[in-house]
Amino acid sequence: MNAHRPAAFLDRDGVINIDRGYVARMEDFEFVPGALDASRTLAQRGFALVVITNQSGIGRGLYTEADYQTLTAWMRAQFAAAGAPLAGVYHCPHHPLNARGAYRVACDCRKPAPGMLLRAAQDVGLDLARSVLFGDKLSDLQAALSAGVPQRVLLGTDGAALPGADDGGLATARFRSLAEAVASAEPSALSAHADV
Repeated sequence: MNAHRPAAFLDRDGVINIDRGYVARMEDFEFVPGALDASRTLAQRGFALVVITNQSGIGRGLYTEADYQTLTAWMRAQFAAAGAPLAGVYHCPHHPLNARGAYRVACDCRKPAPGMLLRAAQDVGLDLARSVLFGDKLSDLQAALSAGVPQRVLLGTDGAALPGADDGGLATARFRSLAEAVASAEPSALSAHADV
């Protein structure tokens, strides 16, 4: 096992799948066009693929942890079948205001906090300083910055449009979709093979 690999951190809703709002069932999960192929390319370039996703729908009582885990197992299988196995999937079920019971907490895992990235780095053995994050929200970029991830790529939600420039200077690049970002980047710009 190659310890301390760079990661390609992927937000879920809006980056991997169409963001329909609190997606919790397979029948509502539609991949953003090209997302799986782009993920396979990233894996081939040596990145550990890690999904990091806020899932306050659990804390809000809109779906259960079991619902989320069932969907995640199916999603992981789709990635594996596409030649892009996921090294990890991390989620935050909390919300500081709009969640119920123990889920109503100001945690260190809900983006923009970096907790999910830091936990993945420890669990999987990741080199955050050589990693890249792909997200469609300012909170994704803020989490990456706080975790020490230098490449922060802002994508358009659902691959529908080029994102705006209102990111406070946190984005190191902007693209319409994950597929466009990976296709547009020189292999050396998004490659983890320098130390292999």
